[in-house]
Amino acid sequence: MVVNHSVSFVVLGRIAYHRALKLQKLLKRCLLDRLYSAQTGHSQVSDMLLICEHEPVFTVGVRNTDYPATEEQRLKALGADFHRTNRGGLITFHGPGQLIAYPIINLTHYNKSVRWYISQLEKTVINTSKEFGVAANIQSSDRGVWVKDNKLAAIGIQCSRYVTMHGLSLNCNTELSWFDHIVPCGVKNKGVTSLSLELKQNITVQEVLPVFLEAFAKQFSCLLVESKETDLPRNFSS
Repeated sequence: MVVNHSVSFVVLGRIAYHRALKLQKLLKRCLLDRLYSAQTGHSQVSDMLLICEHEPVFTVGVRNTDYPATEEQRLKALGADFHRTNRGGLITFHGPGQLIAYPIINLTHYNKSVRWYISQLEKTVINTSKEFGVAANIQSSDRGVWVKDNKLAAIGIQCSRYVTMHGLSLNCNTELSWFDHIVPCGVKNKGVTSLSLELKQNITVQEVLPVFLEAFAKQFSCLLVESKETDLPRNFSS
């Protein structure tokens, strides 16, 4: 594999959605500025890949008119958080048992096409699933990665000045009943699935992570370099 660029990755563990969003925004701003502020203690920022799981949360993208305040309260009453975001797409659920990947990368290092970028994310999930014996695919009409008519991974991104944020969620051993309360990504008459459900055995995020990282590195022709949460900007806090 020809390596064209290096990407730092940080495994955050289980983290509240608002904290991960705050970190994404901070890292994106730093990447756009090409320079950390004096508060961070660093001279520059590299492309980053954040890996985490979330506490139960429903998130909606920029097309969120179907989810007024009454719907927000209904979903919160289930015991999950609720966030309106600047990513593409409609509503989805994030929670324990999902591998969440947020690449904050400069597409000028790879390919400036957002369509290309989304395709690379989809292929990363497809190749990860293949390693576990799950035949996943894409559908021409609906974004994401599917096993037949059941969504295995959701993809929703935001990109400005060629710098990305948000990303993908891959269901490993997610509690899928959370999705019963919404129309995931606005796609009716289709279901959701997980690696565990497809394989009829428990497949954890920890098992999937090294396979996913290898697939990501190959798909983006990059060298992944692990960093620690302590290496992140100091003004990132709960």
